[in-house]
Amino acid sequence: MECRDSAVSALSWVMIVLGVLVLLRQTLGRPSLYGRYTEESGGRSCPARAAWFLQEAPAFLLPLLLLLLTERDAPELESRPAAGRALLLLGAFMVHYFHRSFIYAFLTRGRPVPLFIVVYAAIFCSINSFLQAHFLLHCAHFHDSWLTDARLTAGLLLFVCGMIINIHSDHVLRSLRKPGELVYRIPRGGMFEWVSGANFFGEITEWCGYAIAVWSLPAFAFAFFTICSIGPRAYQHHRDYQQRFKDYPRSRKAVIPFLL
Repeated sequence: MECRDSAVSALSWVMIVLGVLVLLRQTLGRPSLYGRYTEESGGRSCPARAAWFLQEAPAFLLPLLLLLLTERDAPELESRPAAGRALLLLGAFMVHYFHRSFIYAFLTRGRPVPLFIVVYAAIFCSINSFLQAHFLLHCAHFHDSWLTDARLTAGLLLFVCGMIINIHSDHVLRSLRKPGELVYRIPRGGMFEWVSGANFFGEITEWCGYAIAVWSLPAFAFAFFTICSIGPRAYQHHRDYQQRFKDYPRSRKAVIPFLL
């Protein structure tokens, strides 16, 4: 599958380059200043629940708006070959961000998030969600063959497994502290038995699965950016756990079970 929209291709490559820059900054510099590293930053902050909602909601609302406008202006969408596949993939993308915006955001017990982080994250989510939705609704040309079906099935299974891991890991992290607490404890259970960044591993798995299912440059660019942005953060958390807790399990890896 290919996209002949030059703007989509250019924006995808911009996301890849941005991913490399984020990776270099976090690897050679310092971690992004939110969560447990917020104390290192100054300036105005936004309460955690409001911050997560404001930065994640555009990634659900913009694809929904684009989908509604597409169906209104091009009612023949449903008659297009393989249109159901495009809607299925866009639905998977939107389910993730519905959870992040309207469920996770109101359950989180994290620290306040610096306002500039919220603004940057909201801008990225807006641009990326528009890119993914625009590609699936207006650019994607899926071919009917066993190979594309295999990629779709394998990718969606990987996406679902990653989302389950991500949601369960977030639950484990929330259960470590009571409302109002800012203490840190060793997470146990689920994928935390193998990696320190189980929630990050789940999200990386999700978007790698999405990239396999869609099999496009924009989906690959997003998966690559995700790896570059939260992969190093998982390693930073891993190192922080080791420094905080003398009895931290030495067999755990940072983000990839048994490897890294």
